[in-house]
Amino acid sequence: YLVVYKAGASSSDAPALVRYAGGSLVYNYAQIGVAVVRSNHTDFTSKVKADSRVEAVASTSKGVTKLRDTQPDAGGSESTSSSEPGSPDNLSGLQWDMRQIHAFEAQSITSGKRSVTVGDIDTGADFNHPDLSPNLDFKKSVSCIGGTPNTEPSAWKDDNGHGTHTAGTIAAARNGIGVVGVAPNERLAAIKAGDANGFFFPDAVVCAFMWAGSHHINVTNNSYFADPFYWNCPNDPTQAAILEAETRAINFATGHGVFNVAAEGNFSDDLAHPTQDRQSPDNTTPVTRPVNNDCKIVPVEIAGVFGVTADGNLRMKSFYSNYGIGVTQVTAPGGDSILQKTEAAKNGRVLSTFPSYPVSINCLRKVSDGTATYCYLQGTSMASPHVAGVAALVESMGVRESEKVGELINGTADPIACPTAEQLLNYAPFPSVNNDAPQQCEGETDYNGWYGHGQVNALAAVSTEKNQNK
Repeated sequence: YLVVYKAGASSSDAPALVRYAGGSLVYNYAQIGVAVVRSNHTDFTSKVKADSRVEAVASTSKGVTKLRDTQPDAGGSESTSSSEPGSPDNLSGLQWDMRQIHAFEAQSITSGKRSVTVGDIDTGADFNHPDLSPNLDFKKSVSCIGGTPNTEPSAWKDDNGHGTHTAGTIAAARNGIGVVGVAPNERLAAIKAGDANGFFFPDAVVCAFMWAGSHHINVTNNSYFADPFYWNCPNDPTQAAILEAETRAINFATGHGVFNVAAEGNFSDDLAHPTQDRQSPDNTTPVTRPVNNDCKIVPVEIAGVFGVTADGNLRMKSFYSNYGIGVTQVTAPGGDSILQKTEAAKNGRVLSTFPSYPVSINCLRKVSDGTATYCYLQGTSMASPHVAGVAALVESMGVRESEKVGELINGTADPIACPTAEQLLNYAPFPSVNNDAPQQCEGETDYNGWYGHGQVNALAAVSTEKNQNK
């Protein structure tokens, strides 16, 4: 359970209250008035809620966060082109995504500083991967599974595959092997909040942001969002408690200087105009329900979180990517296996690091470099870590205030206009998963719901800051 105390009320006596109600305390996040507890007593909730200091109680098993990156796709393996001469590492010629955001060019100015740490809140990392091990900070890496931090490497080892992939996009080392991340000289903290099945329970999400805020993490990447309730609505007591607890944890991290980047999701949904949720709860039998703008997707719709959509190699929004005025800040390469296969992106997807051992994700498009494994995947989960990496480069240039980091990324993005009516026809086969609405783009070239301020540009971001510092 999550026990959420009222604003201003202290949770210091949580152990006694929980024990009285027939439970045991797992962890008390006193800084935000949230306690993680366990109990098998049927009257536990009513007893705790009887305390006037308690605002809400929610069963964490009723609110989970799950990875969403399975797209309509053909199975099987596909050939890949050879690496280009002069590429930074052996497989860098396959990294169309890095060239598209000018990451390699940006690295001629800065590859990052060891004093900057990106926390990848995901399913952990393969800490023996030769492209990740040079940059992983074992002291700041942690498992939050169960709601309590555990720094044993065996606890935060990736058993899903998703976290290793996003970690490589952020900070795979420039070492001649495999691929190169956006910020190959940054430190990387694997913050495991997702289990082998890709579920991110609320207690783990709270733990992850609290860890980031209290362990000098500069940037977090968040390639996940809340379900079984896709939208978390405050008129439902359970959803309201989860939303409040997670919001407090995110705000704690933000208040401690963490710049939080999040993927928008892969359902072709307009997050600015939600009307219906037909996929919740998705851990049992979904029941179609109306939703509105009071309902939030965590973490991307929490104030201060930097929302990212996905595009492909033709610089068009990926067919699956969510979008929305007021939510989208920028777009970044997430891949598109249907509308945007090109000579450079033969299968449309993004290549990054992947565990060499068996994990839950069955990678259909593996690439090897010696004993190291890499995988092609697509999704807004692949887009978000590009932006987290750019944010880390910006912080390495001396910009450490989250608001200014966001302003610099937005201000140096390459604007992309909404599609023409003819171009929009390409998206007709991919309406909203939740309300069947056709995809529509609102806004102007300098800001719109599909691309925000434009596609992130790593070179422009670090060049602008370099020039300002002269």
